[in-house]
Amino acid sequence: MNKEKIVFIGAGAMAEAVMEGMLKTDQWQAQHLTIKNRSNKERLQELQFKYGVSLSINIKDTIENADIIILAVKPKDASEAVISLQPFIKKEQLIISVMAGISTSNITDWTKKENPVIRAMPNTSASIGYSATALSNGKFATDLHVKKAFELFETIGTVTHVAEDKLHIVTGLSGSGPAYVYYIAEAMQKAAEELSLSEEEARNLISQTLLGASLMLKTTAASPIELRKKVTSPGGTTEAGIGTLDQYKVQDAFLACIKKAVKRSEELGSM
Repeated sequence: MNKEKIVFIGAGAMAEAVMEGMLKTDQWQAQHLTIKNRSNKERLQELQFKYGVSLSINIKDTIENADIIILAVKPKDASEAVISLQPFIKKEQLIISVMAGISTSNITDWTKKENPVIRAMPNTSASIGYSATALSNGKFATDLHVKKAFELFETIGTVTHVAEDKLHIVTGLSGSGPAYVYYIAEAMQKAAEELSLSEEEARNLISQTLLGASLMLKTTAASPIELRKKVTSPGGTTEAGIGTLDQYKVQDAFLACIKKAVKRSEELGSM
């Protein structure tokens, strides 16, 4: 059981997903997690009721007593949030940022201290232990700090270490990725219902289909192209469907979608 004290600064969807995933393991207890946001007390009370975590009453005490500070505010609020915490941050504390687009050097500039900073990009599948998290370390983070971040995020899924300049790509790919999959599921659900399957029948078939395809990608050495070709018999139903997707340039649309998300991450980092 890990007894390090963690404070979440920010109470949005990502903070909740990470917190929920952590608490579903046997590694963390609610009594060691504290959450703080800028002004939405109702949201904090909601999270306290759902998970039993502590609420920050005195921000000075909360920060000074923390072992790990997880920054999960909106990127536009990042500088204000970190600067407000700066007087209470101690040099040895590990700072982990899950904020899209905000560099480790930005955070170091705002804290004015040589804290170890790890930048992580999980996704909301963290809430069920299936996040695909990428992380990178700032210049003051040692291998020990990276190991600690790995151990934390491995409780909620898989972890990949990447160079920090690749995190914009990760944000557009896997950070936003669950929404792309849900978008596909929406389209499949709509088609199924228009063709007279019930909502429940469609949901069961779609969710298992997506799960099975994901597991094939994860557990076999075959590439996505190879797996697709195995399903696509000449003159068959799948070929007809894929032909229509090609006609509508769906693959091009997804490429543009991911590039746009990456660009937005870069823009957030330069604001």
